[in-house]
Amino acid sequence: MVPIQMVDLKRQYAKIKPQVDAAILDVLESTAFINGGPVQSFAQELQQYLGVKHVIPCANGTDALQIALMALGLQPGDEIITPSFTFIATAEVIAMLQLKPVFVDVNPQTFCLDVAQVEKAITSRTKAIVPVHLYGHSTDMEPLMAIAAQHGIYVIEDNAQAIGGTYTYKDGTVKKNGAMGHIGCTSFFPSKNLGCYGDGGAIFTNDDALANQLKMVANHGQSARYYHDVVGCNSRLDTVQAAILRIKLPLLDEYIKARRAVADAYDAGFAGIPQITTPYRAPYSYHVFHQYTLQLNGIDRNALQQYLQEKQVPAMIYYPVPAHQQKMFANFGGAAFHLPNTDALTTKVISLPIHTEMDRDQLDHIIASVKSFIK
Repeated sequence: MVPIQMVDLKRQYAKIKPQVDAAILDVLESTAFINGGPVQSFAQELQQYLGVKHVIPCANGTDALQIALMALGLQPGDEIITPSFTFIATAEVIAMLQLKPVFVDVNPQTFCLDVAQVEKAITSRTKAIVPVHLYGHSTDMEPLMAIAAQHGIYVIEDNAQAIGGTYTYKDGTVKKNGAMGHIGCTSFFPSKNLGCYGDGGAIFTNDDALANQLKMVANHGQSARYYHDVVGCNSRLDTVQAAILRIKLPLLDEYIKARRAVADAYDAGFAGIPQITTPYRAPYSYHVFHQYTLQLNGIDRNALQQYLQEKQVPAMIYYPVPAHQQKMFANFGGAAFHLPNTDALTTKVISLPIHTEMDRDQLDHIIASVKSFIK
């Protein structure tokens, strides 16, 4: 059996090696390492894939979130609603810009922002909501966008873990994750469903004025060369990474299909085990399974993780400490937030390997290993 990885990038690369190597050599020969042709070509191709008017490539997913917030012209102390059960970058950029993170609990089934609790968190200082499509499952966007419209609040989708996923509206309309809010953000970190071979990110919008502002912020606040209208930053997707992403983007739906097949196998393997809750798939969400995350009931999670390690099965905990309990948010009153679902999930979740190259032998070994620990 091939050694099991959380994400097997080496085997994925082997399948596209000739195309990737040729694309990298083309960039090296062109010497257009910054803003070369592949950057704009990739942006246009991603626009078409997502069904959005504008894609602004940038250096990484954290920058994408920061630039999105900077483009809204917010003031220190303005409040941003977001879940605490997420990677720290989502809330970190809020605090970094001297804005106030307001943490709202998550739905215990989907792991995403509990839309039913959002309205109670809105105040006169609320300026934006940042939902996270966690693990590849969509936040329930239709009612969230209705709440935002009612209160005149921006919505910035953190789509770092769910690119390629879709959301189905009640009338049957289907939109890609990241294309529903005022701004969408993603990461192309190598382990993502659409990953490059370094750092990379992108910002999406259908709003022409916001697109111009986002482009300015990402490019030193320039409206024209050497004319700086706003305080910005320097955040670019380099040409080598764009060239690689151009090869992988047409394969994204195939990659997602492979991940969903792995998830289906896990679901079947763990069916009927009361100590395990497999990932929920809401009717509105086409889950793309960036992670396959179990909830454990009455099982010693650390002991299971150690046991799996002994069986050469990697398993990860995303995330053991929620944002509101992190020291970095102590000055924002993080510990005062009452988030029972979030607090419970951080003690119960464990993620199993899932990627595009998994085979049946690996899956059988993982499922058998988990079952043998429980029994």
